[in-house]
Amino acid sequence: MAIRPASFRAAETASRDPRGGTLDPALICDPLDGGRSVDESAVQGNWVLGGNATVKRIAKSIERAAEVECTVLICGETGTGKELWARLLHRSGPRRNKAFVPVNCAALTETLAESQLFGHEKGAFTGANGRSLGIFRAAQGGVVFLDEIGEMPEPLQAKLLRVLQQREVLPVGASEPVPIDVQVVAATNRDLEQEVDKGRFREDLYYRLNMIELKVPALRERTEDIPLFIEFFARRLADRYRLPEWRPNAEVLADFCRFPWPGNVRQLEHVIEQGYVLQTEPTLPTLKRPVREGGGSGRLPCLDLAKLREQAIKEALEMTRGHKANAAKLLGVHANTMTRLLREIDGGDASSADTDG
Repeated sequence: MAIRPASFRAAETASRDPRGGTLDPALICDPLDGGRSVDESAVQGNWVLGGNATVKRIAKSIERAAEVECTVLICGETGTGKELWARLLHRSGPRRNKAFVPVNCAALTETLAESQLFGHEKGAFTGANGRSLGIFRAAQGGVVFLDEIGEMPEPLQAKLLRVLQQREVLPVGASEPVPIDVQVVAATNRDLEQEVDKGRFREDLYYRLNMIELKVPALRERTEDIPLFIEFFARRLADRYRLPEWRPNAEVLADFCRFPWPGNVRQLEHVIEQGYVLQTEPTLPTLKRPVREGGGSGRLPCLDLAKLREQAIKEALEMTRGHKANAAKLLGVHANTMTRLLREIDGGDASSADTDG
């Protein structure tokens, strides 16, 4: 969606309708309401935090960044929920009652980008029939989210650097800069350090942006949270489409946990929603079953049931990074049964598994 300077004629309008270009949608769910802080629970009403240690550290860093109101750089693949984290920061800090203005830097046009970001005076250029605040002044007191910052045109990078350094903008056609008070959160799916080395991104701007740098893990790096996401999306989509909640069996759940999910959480939600729309069982885009030990013929590695059970338990725990409750879901057994099975394994230590649900 193109950004129209006319959308920012007044800060009040920006607060009601903070249009700055459509970015990644809220990937996991709607953001938190009322500025509640992030706690340690895996599922928090209307969004999913999960049990992944890296994600929990990000949540704590978000709280701190919101408190001190510093610049934040959020890195991660497409579909990992970067805008969700930015919105969570906005809702968690003192700026929660002010505007949150997202900007798709890849959609900025070089000829109008400066006006779109910093505003312009009446008559500053052909077609400037009125004064425009621009995105930064429209977000006064709030948060500006610069998505796809790695796509920002190089001439504009120098102007953004000055805004971050001086905390002021110079509208097109104006003779005096205007002070601003905004918190800037940027996001990218690129490796900005490599972009700096290749001369495509300003080094000084990179260091100005990453006062706090948060690297959101891909879904394949947090497979222990996939059962939580499936349960969350299935419940929410069942309510939306007024259909029974989809509950995958142990084999299907294991397939979903093994799938690499190149589109991350967004792709997982899409697959589940597609099932509700078509009223069919959600299916993976490509069902590539893993090659089993002993060759690719599909034969079992042995016929000893005790060894097969032990191997299944170990693979489930490895897949869920030691999370006993999620491993039990993969195996289709109760958590108490999982504890008993672990005790029965020679050399198994049930206490080493995470018992948190």
